[in-house]
Amino acid sequence: MSGTIGKVTALITRQRGAQRQLLLIRHPYAGIQIPAGTIEPDETPAQAALREANEETGLSDLTVAAYLGNEQTSLPPNQRAIRHSTTIYSRPDAGSFDWAHIRRGIWVDLTGRRQGDWRQICFQEPDRVPDPQYVSMEIMGWAPDGTLADRCTRHFYLLNGDSPQDEWDIRADSHTFHLFWASIGELPTIISPQDQWLDWLSGGLRFLSP
Repeated sequence: MSGTIGKVTALITRQRGAQRQLLLIRHPYAGIQIPAGTIEPDETPAQAALREANEETGLSDLTVAAYLGNEQTSLPPNQRAIRHSTTIYSRPDAGSFDWAHIRRGIWVDLTGRRQGDWRQICFQEPDRVPDPQYVSMEIMGWAPDGTLADRCTRHFYLLNGDSPQDEWDIRADSHTFHLFWASIGELPTIISPQDQWLDWLSGGLRFLSP
């Protein structure tokens, strides 16, 4: 069985003097990132972009400047995304020990084992990204095949936003994120593959007034 997961990327910019700045997130364990997330079943992509941006930055007065488009990708053969939040079982049987739960949008690996409509999956969180030193947490078990997606459609939005501070911290998604504005002409290194999303930003700047 195959399925598609919907994702959004929020490219939030502001004008400061002669500089156009991009809002970035410094994740405590996973480098510098761009606000992004998963579309919920009851949302449009635009609604998801604004919600995810608000949750990850704390900014409430965000507006959509432009929809930049979307890209559709097939996941590698050994990778899936959780399409519907699901319980993970100890056996390929809904009556077995249900010892973990993985929420919608999380990336997981396939072990290669399959039994009927069940797939054995593995989720690992390293101590840091990039250059992990060890696996900090691991979940392995069985998930219904219908809860897994093998394709992703990512929508890109250019958002207008501002803040009284140039830097601040916010608690979100069980982590403390450090938010900061960076000049688009002097951006720090953004974690792969998110660094490729900057191509959408370059094309979207034409929608903004100087």
